[in-house]
Amino acid sequence: MNGLRFLDGLRLWLLLLPAVLLVAYVVLQLRRPRYTLRFTGLDLLAKVAPDRPGWRRHLPALALLLGVMALVLATAKPVRAEEVPQPLATVVLALDVSNSMQATDVAPSRLAAAKDAATRFVDLVPDGVQISLVTFSETVQVRVAPTDDRDALVAAIDRLRLGPGTAIGEAIYASLAVLPEAVTADGTRGSGSADATEGVADGDTSPGSIVLLSDGETTSGRSEAEAARAAEEAGVPVSTVAFGTDRGTIEIDGQTVPVPVDTAALRGVARTTDGTFAAAASAEQLTDVFEGLGRTAGTTTEERDVSGWFLAAALVLLLGAAAGSLVWFSRLP
Repeated sequence: MNGLRFLDGLRLWLLLLPAVLLVAYVVLQLRRPRYTLRFTGLDLLAKVAPDRPGWRRHLPALALLLGVMALVLATAKPVRAEEVPQPLATVVLALDVSNSMQATDVAPSRLAAAKDAATRFVDLVPDGVQISLVTFSETVQVRVAPTDDRDALVAAIDRLRLGPGTAIGEAIYASLAVLPEAVTADGTRGSGSADATEGVADGDTSPGSIVLLSDGETTSGRSEAEAARAAEEAGVPVSTVAFGTDRGTIEIDGQTVPVPVDTAALRGVARTTDGTFAAAASAEQLTDVFEGLGRTAGTTTEERDVSGWFLAAALVLLLGAAAGSLVWFSRLP
């Protein structure tokens, strides 16, 4: 069971009890043939017990032991980690549209692959989570304010065009400004959308999160390290994706200019803000990364009590042991 853990792990020591019973049962079964051979009237034995269950005689004992184990596991307070949507959550998708994104080290180009992956991200974000689209080159634009209109987001992604420069820090600041509960650089809350905040009391909403994709380093505006500290103070995790390879090049005025990926800066942003970092060197890898980010965007991890499942399993196993014992031996175990 994915993400399963036990809040009272000390009670797992009680599993030694059914283990001891299992050993005792096996020992008794190994000694049983010697006692059987002492019964010299085999013909009489066949008449007294003509219908012996054979291997089935072990099933009630096995079901009993498994049922006891399930009970022990239930008393150890098992919980499972689950991703659950946050109330009125908002996620900002910040995409790098600097000229370096025209590099073709990722087929057909970095920008084309980023568009496809971003569209997939929008499709997978859970219902009820609002998405905002921010793009950045040397300037930053809020293309789509927080909305649940997926068609509008996909259309905006399809219209993306390239520009000079890279302003990662400014992109983070702009993303913070559109989140409904985030605190911006001047100490005020972000504007967000009216629908996201209307009728909601302070403290009832999540500040949201940011997913930022870039292939280069900051060349204009405030630094990404400064912006990351602002996001940390606002309680907004920034998950970063470094996209491209070290072999990327673009043509500028007839000259070939290398555009390697700067992973260190993006890794630092994710670490500072308690976000996640991923590097993608192909369109397939980028799609996989964005699919994972899309499924968990606007969610939080909570531990759910699953002891009821173990209790139900124990009940079924114990009833099965009782039924088998009654049918084959006319007695309860």
